[in-house]
Amino acid sequence: MGIIQKVKSVFSNHSETRDHHENPKLQTHYYKSTASQTFTQVQNLLKNMNGVEILAAYEERGEISLNVSKGRKAFVVITIISLRPFETAIDFSVTTESKVIPFDFGYSKELIVFFYKYFDQHLIAIK
Repeated sequence: MGIIQKVKSVFSNHSETRDHHENPKLQTHYYKSTASQTFTQVQNLLKNMNGVEILAAYEERGEISLNVSKGRKAFVVITIISLRPFETAIDFSVTTESKVIPFDFGYSKELIVFFYKYFDQHLIAIK
């Protein structure tokens, strides 16, 4: 990742994942499960987390939106997509809230990394 991308990631209030992200930590993670099973598992994991409030969950669209208040406040959209039988992708879009400054010093990125580590411990990750 170049210096410009590093600066942009620090001076931003939004981060998201994708397949071919320039930052390897923000590349999509894949799990060995159906989309329905993954959706249920993710929803159950989120219900048991402190500082996480599920706002809406739409299984037919594969989206879960939530508020996170772990230190700073953030709005998170988790997208769960079935690629083929027993291969499901999870992507994130995270926007932080700030009343004073318009950037989060990388907090949105670190929140994604935190969620991926947590999901990798509880779901069967495809490497």
